[in-house]
Amino acid sequence: MPKIRIGLIGYGGIGRVHAAAYRAIPFHYGLPADSIEIAGVATTSGETAKRAADEIACGFYTDDYRELLQREDIDAVDICTPNNAHHEIALAAAGARKHIYCEKPLAMNASEAASMTRAVRDAGVKSQVTFNFRFFPAVMRARQLMESGFLGRVFSFRGRYHRASYIDSGKPMSWRLQRAVTGGGALFDLGSHILDLLYFVLGEFDSVSGTLDTLIKERPIAKGSAETAPVDVDDIALLHARTLDGTLGTVEISRMGTGATNDLSFEIFGQKGAIRFDLNEPAWLSVYDARDAAAPLGGQRGFRKVEAGSRYDGQRAPDWTMSPDFMRSHAECQYQFIRSIWEDTATAPSFNDGLHVQKIMAAAEASSRNGGWVKLADV
Repeated sequence: MPKIRIGLIGYGGIGRVHAAAYRAIPFHYGLPADSIEIAGVATTSGETAKRAADEIACGFYTDDYRELLQREDIDAVDICTPNNAHHEIALAAAGARKHIYCEKPLAMNASEAASMTRAVRDAGVKSQVTFNFRFFPAVMRARQLMESGFLGRVFSFRGRYHRASYIDSGKPMSWRLQRAVTGGGALFDLGSHILDLLYFVLGEFDSVSGTLDTLIKERPIAKGSAETAPVDVDDIALLHARTLDGTLGTVEISRMGTGATNDLSFEIFGQKGAIRFDLNEPAWLSVYDARDAAAPLGGQRGFRKVEAGSRYDGQRAPDWTMSPDFMRSHAECQYQFIRSIWEDTATAPSFNDGLHVQKIMAAAEASSRNGGWVKLADV
């Protein structure tokens, strides 16, 4: 396969994750070490760009992402910036005929996400969103079970994503707490992930009823500062949601989940069975089969853990018995994007998928403002 040369735009914490994952892909799949290259990096200052280039060991760095787009030795760009820059960069990259890999959420709002989706379609470039949690084998197994009809008629679902990252009222302001930069709070930051997982496993959403709240309304402008600034994004989002086939469920999203480190899970209940996924046990999917015998003696009905491990198609290392982790899910998500370029196949999760999640979040925000259920078709 021809070498894929990546231009990395943004190099904060998630930029480092992406860079490390690109480096790991050849080891996982037995590819030549130079089959994927980070050929350039752009940040908002020359100083940080140089530091990033030194860490990555790439030959080109700049404080203007447009210079990356002008280079013939860049095949695809990876957008790791705050949310308010995604739209501008993606449109410019599509205009330059570069393939695009973009961090979640796709945009600041549904209108921007729709514009980005049109741009990549019209340009004929590959595009993918970083919904990396899809790429835990247990989640992929859950989707397989759903597609096979294992659960029968689906009665209901429940999803949750809790972290304790903002329970300290002394934690200072950051871009994640400013609507002008991020577009939303916990709903966008964490909610985009769990909503995508439910969409991936269950199918499209139809409507949402939501309540969003800001629990700490002011924070220091800097660490230790007595001066504060208002927080204008949500800390918590509680949703009722209905899928296109009428299935009703609940979704809890919070950055104020005291005691929660990174607690993401979902449950789906059906006529013939049920499934549970918990990110804290990433190598297993819990499965309940209502067709099992229920006798007190000799019966086997009950939730059982089904091994998933690291069952990635074509993986060379490590072997499948090892538990997958956060970095591995990123590497797999990025690998599937690169494979789509090599093999000229459709990407998933696509910008269309990112747009659907954006509409779910927009419906939740509209419901929280105005009350009642809001259809995705109306946002």
